[in-house]
Amino acid sequence: MTSDGIRTFTPRSIISSTVSDSHTWNLIFMQLFLEEMGHEVINIGACVKESLLVESCLENRPDLVVISSVNGHGFNDAMSLIKHFRFVPGLERVPLVVGGKLGVEGVRDVGFSRRLIAAGFDAVFAEDELDKFKEFVTQKGLRAAA
Repeated sequence: MTSDGIRTFTPRSIISSTVSDSHTWNLIFMQLFLEEMGHEVINIGACVKESLLVESCLENRPDLVVISSVNGHGFNDAMSLIKHFRFVPGLERVPLVVGGKLGVEGVRDVGFSRRLIAAGFDAVFAEDELDKFKEFVTQKGLRAAA
């Protein structure tokens, strides 16, 4: 609460990579980016199995889950992850987004986004769409009041 009795909202986000992605610099960047937006961030790291992500989400009840991939296998890993995530009671409506390098071809396949959204992700972001991600977070009401 603030000094004038107004309840403040601190969104909680969980960030993770996919099961095959061992990169961490992207996770640290996203953690700092979200913290700058007023989020409490739980960074569960790289090479995270779907079961660990689900367990962390059930334990911490995040307002947003961000999956980041830079190894180029993000699409395949994300399709596997979403099948586990959306069928868990309590996680059906948690905003879940994925972004980064989703394919190994070096060219963004717009079909990836469409298929990931159809599978249950709330949004998909290419590696150069940080402004679009920030807009999504803000529109969802997940930005802490300044």
